[in-house]
Amino acid sequence: MLDALVLGLVGLNVYAVLLVVARAVVFRTRLYRPMLLNVGLSLAPGALMLLMGLFVLLAPPPWLALPVLVLLGLVWLLLLPNAGYLVTELNMSHRQPDDPVPMWFDVLLLITLATSGVVNTVASLFVAHMLFGVVRHGDLAVSMLEPDAVAFVVVILLLVAFGVFIGRHVRVNSWDVLRPWRLVRTVVRGLADKVGSAVAFTLMYATFLGLMYVVVAGSVIRAAIELGF
Repeated sequence: MLDALVLGLVGLNVYAVLLVVARAVVFRTRLYRPMLLNVGLSLAPGALMLLMGLFVLLAPPPWLALPVLVLLGLVWLLLLPNAGYLVTELNMSHRQPDDPVPMWFDVLLLITLATSGVVNTVASLFVAHMLFGVVRHGDLAVSMLEPDAVAFVVVILLLVAFGVFIGRHVRVNSWDVLRPWRLVRTVVRGLADKVGSAVAFTLMYATFLGLMYVVVAGSVIRAAIELGF
C-alpha cells in the first residue's frame, strides 16, 4: 500500500511539472516559472520530514534528539503551507485573455497541481504523525490513534490552512519569518479587514485537508494496526 502511495505521489508531481513545461513548449507561451517553484516548495517539507525520520532511526542521545527535532519541526511547520498553497493556483491567475492555451488544458494542469499539493501535504503530515507517535509512545500504528496524536494532526491542519490564507491574501512567504517583527506587522495589517474570511477559510480548508488525510492515511494506519505494526 505504501509503495502505491509513494508511486502516486511521485507521479503526480512529475506529471504536474511536465504539464507546466508542455504548456510553454506545445502552445509556445511563456514558461510560468512560479508554478515550477511552487511545486519545488511543496516538496520541501516532505523531504525535511524524511530527514527527521532518518534522524530518529539513528537513535541519537536524548540531549541531542529533542533540540534537533524541535528545530527541524519548526522549520517543517513553516514550510508545510507551501504544499497546500498549490490549491490556490485554481484561480487561474497565470492565464491571459488572449492565451492560446485551450481552457481544458489549463483546467487539467491546475487540478493536477492542486492535487499534488494536497497529497504532498498529507504525505508529509503522515510521516510527522508517525514520528509523533514513536517519540511520544514508542509505538507506530496504534499510537497514531492516541488522543494527543490526533490532536497533533488537527492543530497542524489548522495552522497549514491559516498559513495558506495569509500566503495568498496577505502575500507573505515562509522566509519572511527571518524578519519576525515585520512579519507580525504585515499579518496584523493584512488581516485587519479579513478576519471573517481568514476564519472561514482556515476552518473549511483544514476540514478539506482533514478529510483527505482520513482517506489517504486512515487506510494505511488501519492496515498497519491489523498487521500488528
